[in-house]
Amino acid sequence: MRFYTHLLAAGSLLFASPAAHAQTTSTVWNGKQCAVVLTYDDAIDVDLDNALPALDSLGLRGTFYLIGSSPVVAKRLPEWRRAAQRGHELGNHALMHPCDGSLPGRGFVTPDNDLSKYTVTRAVAEIRATNTLLNAIDGKTARTFAYPCGDRQIGGVNFYDQLKKNFVAARGVTGGLQTPAQVQLDNVNCYSINGQSAEYMLDLVKKAQQSHTLLVFLFHGVGGGHALNVDLAAHRQLLRYLQAHEKDIWVAPLVEVAERVRTYQQAGAAGRR
Repeated sequence: MRFYTHLLAAGSLLFASPAAHAQTTSTVWNGKQCAVVLTYDDAIDVDLDNALPALDSLGLRGTFYLIGSSPVVAKRLPEWRRAAQRGHELGNHALMHPCDGSLPGRGFVTPDNDLSKYTVTRAVAEIRATNTLLNAIDGKTARTFAYPCGDRQIGGVNFYDQLKKNFVAARGVTGGLQTPAQVQLDNVNCYSINGQSAEYMLDLVKKAQQSHTLLVFLFHGVGGGHALNVDLAAHRQLLRYLQAHEKDIWVAPLVEVAERVRTYQQAGAAGRR
């Protein structure tokens, strides 16, 4: 109740002075300068072998987007369950990771996982089935979704419109830093990392600190394991910076950050009525 009261007041100050805006933004970011979310896609072995141990060693928590049909989910299910018990989010990355094969550069898409051949009903059903699987693993009902390949439409229809009640938010693939008021909970911005240096990632964090914004990272391979990869040492350097500046940077799974943003936005809408 106290948090909601604070956010109601924050909503009424959305267009107030810069100093007041920074103060209300800090309320959303858990009393800190900014929020940073670390997300890892595709449920691959390096998530459990490299990324999770690195996060756990520094007391940081992230969001892992699991493909329901991934053999790494089936073979290493107890490890995913323990990750959730340690506070990491198990997010939904669909059952088959379908991508739109009709788009340029999509030669990797097979007939079985071509989103352009799906119906909206099928896509929604598979995503909900993956939620059932994830609930069986972690016992949780609140989580976020990540669009496979960033694809949001089937035949011009935004399929997530039928899923908004099933998720707190959905992560996209478009880069950008966002204030709480700017966050689109049905398409949260993120920065996809593929070979960029530690300096590049740290510069993004520092920009988020200065602008009091949300920064979401998207990783696939960490030290290998995927065609899209971040160097293990660069990843470790990023995590160490975040841990060393924990008094200024809120590092949390996307579901927790999105819940605060949603409450903030709802409070702002109520204050304007």
